[in-house]
Amino acid sequence: MKLIFSILATIVALGSSPVRAADSVANPSFVVKVIGKGKPVILIPGLACSGAVWDGTVAHLKDHYECHVLTLAGFAGQPRIEPPFLETVRNDLATYIRSHKLNHPVIIGHSLGGFLTEWLGAHDPDLTGKLIIVDALPFLPAAMNPAATPESMKPAAAQLQAGIAADQEIYLSNAVPTIKGMVTKPADFDLVMSWTKASDRVAVGQAFNELLTHDLRGDIAKINSPVLVLGTWIAYKDFTTREAVEASITKQYAAVKDCKVVMAETRHFIMLDDPQWFYKQVDAFLAAAPSQ
Repeated sequence: MKLIFSILATIVALGSSPVRAADSVANPSFVVKVIGKGKPVILIPGLACSGAVWDGTVAHLKDHYECHVLTLAGFAGQPRIEPPFLETVRNDLATYIRSHKLNHPVIIGHSLGGFLTEWLGAHDPDLTGKLIIVDALPFLPAAMNPAATPESMKPAAAQLQAGIAADQEIYLSNAVPTIKGMVTKPADFDLVMSWTKASDRVAVGQAFNELLTHDLRGDIAKINSPVLVLGTWIAYKDFTTREAVEASITKQYAAVKDCKVVMAETRHFIMLDDPQWFYKQVDAFLAAAPSQ
């Protein structure tokens, strides 16, 4: 279990304002906090994380954007839902956009949230505005094994899911080195670890299983929106290079018509490791006209 958790973690490489009670919205597969005014932006956190991972980003954007900050079911203290998890979140998010009449919102997603961002953009291409993918891939296993397929990943994904759900102590002991490899500052490790402890292991295992057995590399050709992909590599510099990781990321997004890949000199949680660099990339992308 520990070895599988470590290997799959390796694959990943490739202060907000007060919220009014009326701005908290519940949905079957996520809760939302709405902060700020302006063009709508939806922010989706990653596996086992709270929407509070975007607090700094929201503080940066809220004067010009209406930020819809999600925390997904089963994560960071939220109750879990029955599977399928990812497809349900995707569908509920499309319903949320339509029901709240959000006009082509910007979607920003980190890790598993980035996967959901690109899946929504591919499945409902007329709903979304610009997409920002923070250290996520259309098919995570291919970063380690280019020959991997959803079918070939099923045994390992099922074993990982069972291991996560089986024992809290083992789950958390495996999570410690994994999360330490994803953040730089001790305070950020404590924060992410606190969300991991508060997450439902059954939900985490189910989400991870689905993430490892869904391949969007063909589907993303349907995305109509401009896409910014922010990748990382330094946590893995002992056995790879920046150029190799960037090439791997670029290859996975080759089907997207309007896509820019930018590499960060950070670990997985880019917005925590180097927020000023992150905000600079976001601002420039949102201000730019779409490519022709």
